[in-house]
Amino acid sequence: MTVWMVRAGSSGERETFALDNNVVVIGFDDVPDMNKIDSWDELKNIMREAGPGQKKGAISNWSGQVWAFAKSIEVHDLIVLPLKLESGIAIGEVVSGYKYVANNPEGAMHTLPVKWLSKAIPRSKFSQDLLYSFGAFMTVCRIQRNNAEERIRAVLKGKSSLVIPDLSDDSNISDETAMIDLEEIGRDAIEVHIRQEFKGHKFARLIASILKAQGYNTALSPPGADGGVDIMAGKGTLGFSSPRLCVQVKSGGGQQPITEIRALTGVMKEFGADQGLYVSMDGFKRSVVAERSKRFFQVRLWDLSDVIRALQDNYDSLPDDLKAELHLKRVWTLVPGE
Repeated sequence: MTVWMVRAGSSGERETFALDNNVVVIGFDDVPDMNKIDSWDELKNIMREAGPGQKKGAISNWSGQVWAFAKSIEVHDLIVLPLKLESGIAIGEVVSGYKYVANNPEGAMHTLPVKWLSKAIPRSKFSQDLLYSFGAFMTVCRIQRNNAEERIRAVLKGKSSLVIPDLSDDSNISDETAMIDLEEIGRDAIEVHIRQEFKGHKFARLIASILKAQGYNTALSPPGADGGVDIMAGKGTLGFSSPRLCVQVKSGGGQQPITEIRALTGVMKEFGADQGLYVSMDGFKRSVVAERSKRFFQVRLWDLSDVIRALQDNYDSLPDDLKAELHLKRVWTLVPGE
């Protein structure tokens, strides 16, 4: 059996469809049903017609990924789906061969049916070398170095991803890490640091600092029982102006259920708040994510990815003591071409 990484769009635009419909999909809508394409040369010709003027390397790269998806991935292979819309990694097992579904939404016609073994494993559960592999700048990529399958299955069982190899060893360099998304790797490192260093009340203090940087006047509850509100926040000099927020912060306890979000809406009425913010380091159950749009004008949900984005957007306005604890530094780098 083999492990494959399959992305669901650069911004996670096909992610919800994949998880809800038990498939992985790859876009490339200009390519017809791969069951009717018998040769590599035929596929490359189709790619050339779909992208006139593209470099030979890009055509070969795209063709290789589509060919691997339709022709190389087999039943029982593991699928790694790095999530963009929430913090985590989804892991699935292929249950049948490639299918072309013409009436699927845009970007989801090329499919592989999977059984999702886990829809949101925290990225911090994986060793750094595996995260490097998951950060490859490709839609489809085979993951094979450093006993990847054995170690991923260990994580699925709640164990560690085993021994981290010597990344300075040239034998560990492969196509998986020849071109990686440095932004994603950097975010992974920040996530691990926050999980380790900002637990409990310290995580609530971090959220309060972000809200202050966004222009809110905040009141942070002391450690211990908080009556359902960790932070009160409002605009204006004294915090009396709208929007007025009730904020609940969880640094553990697993993915939060819909009952917790409903409880927050009740507390909002009790405290006279306009809106609510629920921050969960471990994210939210799928039932909560599905209702996110329905509660758009009432409650915002932040997982750790949202927290990191807010940190990056407001870093210059954070207090110096918090910056010293975060140890962050901006890095400029070139984005690889297509």
